[in-house]
Amino acid sequence: MSQRDVYQTGFDEQVGRTIDDNASCPECDGSIVVESGERRCSDCSLVIEDSRIDHGPEWRTFQNEETTRSRTGAPLTQARHDRGLSTKIGRKQDGNGNTLSGKKRSQLGRLRRENTRGRFKSKKERNLAEACTEINRLTSALDLPSAALERASKIFRKAHEADLLMGRSIETIASGSVYAAVRCGTWTRTIEEIAEVSRVSKAKVELGYQVMNVELELEAKPQSPQEFVPQLSSKLELSNQVERRAVTLAKEVFETGLASGRKPSGVAAGCLYHAARECGEDLTQSEVASVANTTPVTVRSSWNLLTNSGIAESM
Repeated sequence: MSQRDVYQTGFDEQVGRTIDDNASCPECDGSIVVESGERRCSDCSLVIEDSRIDHGPEWRTFQNEETTRSRTGAPLTQARHDRGLSTKIGRKQDGNGNTLSGKKRSQLGRLRRENTRGRFKSKKERNLAEACTEINRLTSALDLPSAALERASKIFRKAHEADLLMGRSIETIASGSVYAAVRCGTWTRTIEEIAEVSRVSKAKVELGYQVMNVELELEAKPQSPQEFVPQLSSKLELSNQVERRAVTLAKEVFETGLASGRKPSGVAAGCLYHAARECGEDLTQSEVASVANTTPVTVRSSWNLLTNSGIAESM
């Protein structure tokens, strides 16, 4: 086959490779050859792409492929100590739904017992399993999505590998991991809310978070007051008009730097109180303080910040 024929068809039958006329080598502007899943330059032999991987789902079925497709296995997860690669032994039925005999059930019972005994290879792995269970309980009680569960579990694994549990309880680091996931993500939960459902006090949650923030150098973002407004407004059952006005006020306070050094939920509570007064809705400082896990003094201080700075009047 001539060189002209190769460029016309794009495929060289003698060597079994394809020539890509639409691409050129980034180093020498030579032609790109695709051979055995590898893209390389035909002139300088620069490998541009190698070992292409298909990250799509893999399906496995032996009958009725269009209706009974199933995954070859569950996806890996950080929320379990073994990343989801555990063994589960059934009890009364086999994989086809048939009832097992008494002899077979006794045999499976013995296998389950031995599987439970050999589930953890070390005390460190047992602690990790206990922490994953606690993180799962906390995120469920806080109504956080699965993405928060995965991030909190990943942060705890890093703390576990760095031996940050030395001298500290599992619940302390687990609760701190959940708060760290909230601070590093896009979810709005206060440390008081986490301490309310945790098995340790607020001081312990703060300790766990501070230790990981320093040792692991977490990418925690500063919380803005406007992030807390929708949640507080929903709990107080305020109108959309009040919520929109409070978000505008909170955003202005945050951008001007007046919220620096103040509790974000407290500033959001003060903005909601001011917006409710403007819209003529009945709302007391005690009511908004109770749902924001703060005090009426903090709400009053944030409200005075709005009125004294002139933000509310200028908008």
